[in-house]
Amino acid sequence: MRGHVAEHGLVRAHAGSDARVGPGRTVDRLVREAYEREVLRPGATLAEGAGDRARPEEPDVERTCFERDRDRIVHSTAFRRLAGKTQVVVHPTDHQRTRLTHALEVAQIATSIARGIGVNATLADAIALGHDCGHGPGGHASEDAFDAFVPDGFDHGPWGADVSLADLNLCTQTLDGIRNHSWSRPAPATVEGEIVSWADRIAYCAHDLEDAVHAGIVRPEEIPDVVADVAGRTRREQLGHFVRAVVRAVEEHGEVGMAPDSAAALAGLRAFNYERIYVRPESLAQSRAVVVVLKALVEHLAAHPDRLPTTVVRTDDPVRDAVTYVAGMTDRFAFDLAVRELDWDRSRLPQGIDRDR
Repeated sequence: MRGHVAEHGLVRAHAGSDARVGPGRTVDRLVREAYEREVLRPGATLAEGAGDRARPEEPDVERTCFERDRDRIVHSTAFRRLAGKTQVVVHPTDHQRTRLTHALEVAQIATSIARGIGVNATLADAIALGHDCGHGPGGHASEDAFDAFVPDGFDHGPWGADVSLADLNLCTQTLDGIRNHSWSRPAPATVEGEIVSWADRIAYCAHDLEDAVHAGIVRPEEIPDVVADVAGRTRREQLGHFVRAVVRAVEEHGEVGMAPDSAAALAGLRAFNYERIYVRPESLAQSRAVVVVLKALVEHLAAHPDRLPTTVVRTDDPVRDAVTYVAGMTDRFAFDLAVRELDWDRSRLPQGIDRDR
């Protein structure tokens, strides 16, 4: 279990390993930054030194500033908890997406587009992995629940950048992309941020449909022709078409977007999902149950701040402190806490897609 000692003293993981490389230099941060300057196209966001951070830092020897951001997000508590947060349905089965798998799929799409057009794939990756870290438990319904307690309303993009990931001291470009990835927000300041905005919509439109098909909520043949004729009926076809559509648009116009027929197909897919998945009666009932229980938790914890753990950074606003705590919870933790703290009737909790929870 201690490895295998070679004749020159090096310890190897495997006996008989022959994993060798030829002569060359270590590819440190300076080499990577020089590569970006040489290879990335005009308009790409270059990594230079430590990056533009709220708290200045010394540059890392090995990693660019955006590589450090990506690593910090992946190792953060907020990112790890996405595994226990709803994407579309509370209590997903093993086959349905969570916020974590959604973030990974957005990152795959965003880096594919970024590499295809020659901009900073690492920055796109960091933004994509962090873009949903501000979401609360129970999916988008949590935003409706927290709206009542946040003066300007609760928006998971700004909340993720300014609260959930605030202690990571990320670069301003990464935070801007996270803050403004939703189409209802101001335009991101970087082309990589714009790419993530498209990647997010492409990902959830395609994979939410796939989850609904697997769950028996819709059938592939029900997909509107405006979608199927352009982008296909399967997740694989749709992702391939939409990724290539963005790359082609950049090549032809020098701007992130889609040709009208592809954009119409994506809009049609999203509209179909809203009608058949997101606002179907079962989904709306689930959302109402989420709102009620999360509001009750916030009100209880705001009235009893001594029930907050010492890890919660306190402010002079107990309501905001309660929202911060509840928004960081996974689905299961939040609903179990309601049962423990509020003696909540389990029959009033959001039901899973199998209706047995």
